[in-house]
Amino acid sequence: MDRRKFLNNLSVAAAASIASASTLSAKADALEEAMEASLDKRRAKPGHCFIDGRPERDPNDKRPYLQHNEPLLPKMGKAPTLMDFYKLRWSTNHVTQSARLAQKNGSSEKVIMACLLHDVGLNIMGTDHGYWAAQLVRPYVDPEVAWAIEKHQALRFFPDREAGYEYPERYIEYFGEDYVPEPYLKEEHDRAKNHKWYMSSREITINDIYAFDPDLQVDVEDFTDIIGRNFKQPKEGLGFDSSPTAHMWRSMIWPNNFL
Repeated sequence: MDRRKFLNNLSVAAAASIASASTLSAKADALEEAMEASLDKRRAKPGHCFIDGRPERDPNDKRPYLQHNEPLLPKMGKAPTLMDFYKLRWSTNHVTQSARLAQKNGSSEKVIMACLLHDVGLNIMGTDHGYWAAQLVRPYVDPEVAWAIEKHQALRFFPDREAGYEYPERYIEYFGEDYVPEPYLKEEHDRAKNHKWYMSSREITINDIYAFDPDLQVDVEDFTDIIGRNFKQPKEGLGFDSSPTAHMWRSMIWPNNFL
């Protein structure tokens, strides 16, 4: 991706989000979200859904807010699957590129699944997106997958040359050579380094795509079998199975419910 062209084409909202972030790691998260959005415009994030200005509606409908289905987003079925979220709510090209690279590098199915899910937290919250993603999927994946996703939040800031991971050049370009991660990230890294699943999380960072390729399209359906074996799809549908994170899935189904 051409850095100058990317920066020049940033939306006002994206630029403001990056500039207003209180820490450099938060700026990194905001930047990553903007880069994903530049790849795939299918993920819409309209503000509170005022009916005024929306597609044609009943002239007798005087409600100021719209609940449930957002007319600017595709309607989801009654029992949404993970694949429905990939196709109808999320930017996918970054995570599918990462999963494809992990597959080519001979990673386990758990790591490939983690790569497919590692940035889905950006669809809820940019800051600390690794923690959000891990929390979102924890009821449905192997504990190792959720742990690896969570810890990649910190590990991406710390090189491990023995494992084949260098500090991303993009982070140097955007945040400067003098950037030092916040203490909580250093503490998380140190704890993770001695954990039995360390390499599973480290492989996420190794296979992450920091210089996104907008010309390479990787279909999420290429991973249908891996998802089927590594993601516990609830029969009620994501958002309606009374899991501890069901509300988070509903927030992506109906992102503009006012109350």
